Amino acid sequence: MQDYLIRATAYEGKVRAFAVRTTGIVEELRRRHQTTPTATAALGRTVTAALMMGIMLKGEEKLTVQVKGGGPIGQIVADSNAHGEVRGYVDNPAVDLPLNQIGKLDVAGAVGTDGFLYVIKDLGLKEPYRGSIPIVSGELGEDFTYYFAKSEQTPSAVALGVLVDVDYTVKTAGGFIIQLLPGLTDDEIAQIEKELAALPPITSLLDRGDRLEDILATLLPGAEVLERRDDIRFQCKCSRERVEQTLISLGRDELQQILEEDGKAEIVCHFCNEAYRFSREDLEAILKSI
Repeated sequence: MQDYLIRATAYEGKVRAFAVRTTGIVEELRRRHQTTPTATAALGRTVTAALMMGIMLKGEEKLTVQVKGGGPIGQIVADSNAHGEVRGYVDNPAVDLPLNQIGKLDVAGAVGTDGFLYVIKDLGLKEPYRGSIPIVSGELGEDFTYYFAKSEQTPSAVALGVLVDVDYTVKTAGGFIIQLLPGLTDDEIAQIEKELAALPPITSLLDRGDRLEDILATLLPGAEVLERRDDIRFQCKCSRERVEQTLISLGRDELQQILEEDGKAEIVCHFCNEAYRFSREDLEAILKSI
């Protein structure tokens, strides 16, 4: 089924909600980075959260999420923007751990719990906004929930999930963010918490074919969908021209050394794993242009 995102409101505007299906996006990342199931789940959850957070922005604003938990997966990075574009990578896509105690992919074991989750927002100002929180679980859903509460002072519930098939492809992926705004009564908050506690895992709901609209309607009776985005997608910003500028920035001496020692250059983009190759003739032409 097609990836899409919805933005909704409930309880007379006192709750806002985002829900997204990212199956295709996460599968694209798995294919490009050749991630193991555990790495696929960790990267997919991070990218899913970043995508929803990007939709909260406006215009040309953008953000970067960095997860540095001290685990064997290393750093997880995801970039997103208000246009529904997202990309991401992990330092160690080959990390492979046994299932955890409840028979699930051990995302927390791969991510680690000795570190921080960082969010950097480029809002077009002189300095970017930077927020960070200590990682509390490594499962990521709880960590993003903690981020919203502590860094943005917005009580939220974040659910993220990736279901990997037996052939290691992504069977389904998605998530939601429910944010509680001022004005809710204690009874209303208790009702929302009750529905959240009773809800099956997001991947179970998506795998059985539930629409995002149905999931939010269960959580937030009477929820009104304000927007549906069918244009969300994996999108990398790299290009041969940008990579060439990176080579130029190395300077004449370092370029000359590469030319003499290797006679060529290959630069691989972290985010999309695309390899850009420069022959001896290419490097000589770049040197002449400097």
